[in-house]
Amino acid sequence: MLAAGVAAAALVGLAGCGGAPAGPPVLNWYINPDDGGQAEIAAACTAASNGAYRIEVSTLPRQSSEQRQQLIRRLAANDSSIDIMSIDPPYIPEFAEAGFLAPVPQDVAQRTTAGVVNSAKEGASWNGELVTVPFWANTQLLWYRTSQVAATGLDMSKPVTWDQVIAAAQRQNSTIAAQGIRAESLTVWLNALVESGGGEIVTNPSPEDPEGVELGLDSPAATKAAEIMKNVSAVGGPGFSTASEDENSNAFQAGDAMFQVNWPFVWGKVKSAVEDGTVDQATLDDFGWAIYPQVTAGHPAAPPYGGINLGVGAFSPHVDLAYDATECIVSEENQKQYFLTNGNPAAKTSVFTDPEVVEEFPMAPVIAQSLQQAKPRPQTAYYSEVSESIQRNYHPTAGIDPPGVGPATAALIKAVLAKEELL
Repeated sequence: MLAAGVAAAALVGLAGCGGAPAGPPVLNWYINPDDGGQAEIAAACTAASNGAYRIEVSTLPRQSSEQRQQLIRRLAANDSSIDIMSIDPPYIPEFAEAGFLAPVPQDVAQRTTAGVVNSAKEGASWNGELVTVPFWANTQLLWYRTSQVAATGLDMSKPVTWDQVIAAAQRQNSTIAAQGIRAESLTVWLNALVESGGGEIVTNPSPEDPEGVELGLDSPAATKAAEIMKNVSAVGGPGFSTASEDENSNAFQAGDAMFQVNWPFVWGKVKSAVEDGTVDQATLDDFGWAIYPQVTAGHPAAPPYGGINLGVGAFSPHVDLAYDATECIVSEENQKQYFLTNGNPAAKTSVFTDPEVVEEFPMAPVIAQSLQQAKPRPQTAYYSEVSESIQRNYHPTAGIDPPGVGPATAALIKAVLAKEELL
């Protein structure tokens, strides 16, 4: 009896010291805000693991820059509670360069990049190596009101140039909705124009020190990009300098703009408005879409690339399980469901030909083509400094000097990286 009592006491003591009931390891997935899709995937993958792990989600701030800041601060303190992260692609080089990402196993890299669009693979990599897992990819299309464009004679079944789009808007006394606000979207626009013209904003993405960063903002491609931004602002309407994606979507939906460059969320937005009776079906029927405009006729555009990739924390105690979970998260089935329920396009090309997806998003083939052509924003560990400098000098676009704004911005970036100037 004494031995049994001692054993029972020992068990009670162990339970008291343990503090938590036994169970599968918990994987903490830090997600960007969405419509609940990532939480649903977490629950589905938890069930599919058959008790191997349990995924819990924690929602980061809405702005991507604030998401970066929160994660960077915690990882700089070797936070072991960060197992999986939803990361905005421009910040991936910074995370990789700092050693905050657990290496992607070669077999995982092969499986998770099979059939993935070019831009998502490029955006998930750093120095030629996959450092994150592609989850969902995004791109901008050229949206147009078919009734207004019909009167211009512009053939939207073929690639069009920015100059053609500007001229068409002028002929119709209409506007082009583009992101003229001083925000990250301005960098997105400039980068797409420079890349479409055959240039690059950052020409050597991984120097040994920040002062070694080389820039291509004095190139002919950068000058042409600035010219287009200035010309678009002249037909962008009175609120162009404060226009974000949402304002542009509203202006286009209202018929105030005959063109807009924007992400696919605009389609789900107008469909929802039709369903709740606030917008007529005729408005939805008047929506047209095409590949992003070319800078030079005959040279394919390099549309914006966005989305989210999954990083595994370097200090996680469950790296192997975390990579197992990421493979589940980015499965074709989950990418399809995420597209259908949250409106975020897949990274896998096969999803864009799925009949359910095409029925819900008839522009899916154009999105897929755009993602194959798209280019990431400047890949550099110093992206924040580059982007904030661009936003400072290129805004408002109506007042920029096309030949001079690029070199001036390059000088600012150099000064900021050399700690000679503050943003």
